[in-house]
Amino acid sequence: GEGIDIFLVMDLSSSMLARDFEPDRLSVSKKVAVDFVSHRTYDRIGLAVFAGESYTQFPLTNDHDVLNEYLEGLECRALEDGTAIGMGLATAVNRLKDSEAKSKIIILLTDGVNNAGYIDPQTAADLAKELGVKVYTIAVGTMGQALSPVSRRMDGQYMFAMAKVEIDSELLNKISEMTDAKYFRAIDRASLENIYAEIDRIEKTEIEMQVFKRYKDEYRKFLI
Repeated sequence: GEGIDIFLVMDLSSSMLARDFEPDRLSVSKKVAVDFVSHRTYDRIGLAVFAGESYTQFPLTNDHDVLNEYLEGLECRALEDGTAIGMGLATAVNRLKDSEAKSKIIILLTDGVNNAGYIDPQTAADLAKELGVKVYTIAVGTMGQALSPVSRRMDGQYMFAMAKVEIDSELLNKISEMTDAKYFRAIDRASLENIYAEIDRIEKTEIEMQVFKRYKDEYRKFLI
């Protein structure tokens, strides 16, 4: 199997708890990502997360069962709040820079506008382009308004209210175009599943099958 190196970059900002998806954006994004990973048998897949900062949650691996456990355990409270798209992208690019795979891709999923981090998304995209990494971007969120976290109580629980859905589609589209990939908009679970299915079709893994045939003479017992 000639696998592809894939890095998933997931937004963990508090807005990912918005309830325009059932039950929320993050829960649906995790489940669909797990399904995607389960279909990519021959690929090495890694996971990076970001909010106001970013880090590698899991390096490139063929152990998809363990990776899926990490995906399912993602929570929005793990990082300082914010949306550092450039940081998330740069973290994944850094992990792919030494990859010897013929095809390297990043799937960056976010629901906001870059407002944090010390690495500009344009800089991270330039680096991805230079290293031959395709960046598929997915904007998650309905059009208009959604029931979203607007504040946090002393006990850590989020307070929800209707808020405008703001996504920098222009930036995400530009990143994808620069790296010969595609930008997608997911407004519900079905559309998100279709997006991952399309990426799965576009990025084919080459598999060389070797078939061995063993022959054994059995004529003696018939002759006797």
